[in-house]
Amino acid sequence: MSKTLRVGVIGASARRGWAKISHVPAIQQLDGLELAAVVTQDQPSANEAAQAFGAAKGYGDPKQLFADPDIDIVTVAVNVPAHRALVLGALAAGKHVFCEYPLGRDLAETEMLARAAREAGAHTAIGLQLRASPAALRARALVASGAIGRVLNASILSTTMAFGPDAEAAMAFAEQAENGVSVATIQAGHTVDLAISVLGGLAELSALAATQFPQVRVEGKDGPKPQTRTIPDYLSVLARLESGAPVSIETIGGRPANDTPFRFTITGEKGALLLQGGAERGVQSGILRLSRDGQSLEVDPFAVPAPETASHVAGLYALLRDDILAGTRSVPGFDHGMRMSRLIADALNASAHGTRVAASAWPRH
Repeated sequence: MSKTLRVGVIGASARRGWAKISHVPAIQQLDGLELAAVVTQDQPSANEAAQAFGAAKGYGDPKQLFADPDIDIVTVAVNVPAHRALVLGALAAGKHVFCEYPLGRDLAETEMLARAAREAGAHTAIGLQLRASPAALRARALVASGAIGRVLNASILSTTMAFGPDAEAAMAFAEQAENGVSVATIQAGHTVDLAISVLGGLAELSALAATQFPQVRVEGKDGPKPQTRTIPDYLSVLARLESGAPVSIETIGGRPANDTPFRFTITGEKGALLLQGGAERGVQSGILRLSRDGQSLEVDPFAVPAPETASHVAGLYALLRDDILAGTRSVPGFDHGMRMSRLIADALNASAHGTRVAASAWPRH
């Protein structure tokens, strides 16, 4: 590859976190990308992370990363409330940006960030990594080719251990709706996006959001303390595809860590497909398997070694890398993330008012 793109990851702690088990190994193992810098909350932890991950530079302040002329791509892998300032800072510095999903705390913030990226002319990637799943891509191709005939219906069960009756102190902020972190915005966002990727766009939907655990126990130094949950930890969407077929999508938080299944069944006139998997954090952090009429199907693997949590993220990085080098726009970017956030906002509105909502600039495929 003619050029190596240098990536700086904000949120790459050496001790824990999503960046450690997904972004860092994905970048390290892809040709044409280099993990050049890491950013954490202070300089000592940044130095620790740089040494642990083999990055040349460690910064305790993201402004140092933005000012670094050697950095081509900035990855924002921190909590959603911090996205706005970091994304805007990276764009203002002329960097390309990979940001975790959801992009903003609410639809208005998401729209603003997507607009800023368009105005900057930057290449962006949004962390809806199931679109890079080899099993999902094979299922999409089979549906499109008519291999199972006309799709009659589809159903999805998508679970996660997150948003249960207990919460870590570091995640207490997520219990408040204004911070944009819930089963609806995260688990349902990834799951509905996968459904659209495989089956095509939704024409209309109705939804039911619920809070299974209205009081949660937040762990602290002095033991657990009760806190009121103001976010949904359950969302069910009943939709009609643009093709006319119905699809039901149930996303559930608070499952035990050893019991977080994912099942996506597609029934057609000539057969059925099943995507299945699951992971503690949710299907977006695991690997999917595909079968047809009960028989396992081979898929084209993406050659990124363990951990599994890095595989689909690596697929997005590969698309972003190729887009930057070729001047193309193939990776799901901020505009796609905005359309997905608009769909989830519409679903929550439908639940709140007991209405059915027609498509309004949602993702089409």
